[in-house]
Order: sequence, then C-alpha cells, then structure tokens
Amino acid sequence: MRALHTLWRAREAATAAEFALVLPVLVSVLMGMFDMGYNMWATTILQGAVQQAARASTLESASGQTATIDAKVTARVQQLVPSATLAFKRKAYTNFSNVSTPEDYTDTNANGACDNDEAFEDANGNGVWDADRGVTGLGGARDAVLYSATMSYPRAFPMAALVGLSSTVSTTATTVLRNQPFKLQEASTKVGNCK
Repeated sequence: MRALHTLWRAREAATAAEFALVLPVLVSVLMGMFDMGYNMWATTILQGAVQQAARASTLESASGQTATIDAKVTARVQQLVPSATLAFKRKAYTNFSNVSTPEDYTDTNANGACDNDEAFEDANGNGVWDADRGVTGLGGARDAVLYSATMSYPRAFPMAALVGLSSTVSTTATTVLRNQPFKLQEASTKVGNCK
C-alpha cells in the first residue's frame, strides 16, 4: 500500500510540473487568439461605420458636411476602440470603371511612361498626368466616390511583441458608392501634354 501511495504522489508532482511547462504556451496561444479576434472585430466595426458614412456622403446635402460625417465615424469606432485614431480620404470618379485608374495617354515612344510632350486626357483637370484620375473630395452628381478610412490603435494584448509584430495595428476600410442623381453629371475632361 505504501508503494502505491508513493507512486500516486510522484504522479501528482509530474502533473504539476507538466502543467507548469504547458501553462505559458497555453496563455500565449489564448492571448494571441484574443488579439486576432479583437483586431477582426475592430476592422468589422470600422467597415460598418465607413459603409454608413459613405451612404450619408452620397446625398447632395453632404456637401460641406464631410468633417461632421468623419466625426460620426470616429465617434462610433472610438466607442469600441477608444484609443483609435482615424484618417479619411475621398476621391471622386466619373464612373465605377475609372476608380483608381491612371489617366489615359498616347505612348508614342512606347516606353510605358507619359513623357516627351505626349498627349494625355486630363480627367481631373489639374493640368498634369496622374496615376490616379480621381478628384479629391465628394465630387458631383452621379460621380462614383471612393471613401476610405485608415484606423490605427495600440494592440489590446502584449503578445505580438514576442513574435516580432508591431505594437500598433493599422487597418483600412474602403467602399465605393455613386452619388445621388441630384443634377446632371459634370464632365471636365481636357487634353494636355506630358512633360
């Protein structure tokens, strides 16, 4: 009986030692999962707020209200991610197929660059060839507007530093919506020459 009792105590000690070895790994994995879940949740909150703000931005009454709309997105996100900082961008395009595309140009010397006085379509009216033909801002009636918000915040759990990840998370949510048809769409395409 005494041998069984000694064996039982040895098993208890082994279990405690094994648990002490496994516990840090288990806690690290759990905190990593919590961190991933928190980041996914924060991104979902941002995407929902951006969708709602973009819908509000498509109305004619949104002109001059961009700061108010952005403040609503910030307030909604900061209710759940208090330390988040947000930056907003809006670019307007004449239609959806032009979103984030370069202005057209005639590549007469076939070098893949707009240069040497080659003609280009100045879609945004700024007088120079651009790799993105969009116009900063809300645009006008019927324009497709790319609305994006970039959110940065410190990680909720410190485990990322152990695997070499940044202590700050940065994520961007974007959406493209067409403005309401409150008047005829304005077209301001001109022809210019690349320098």
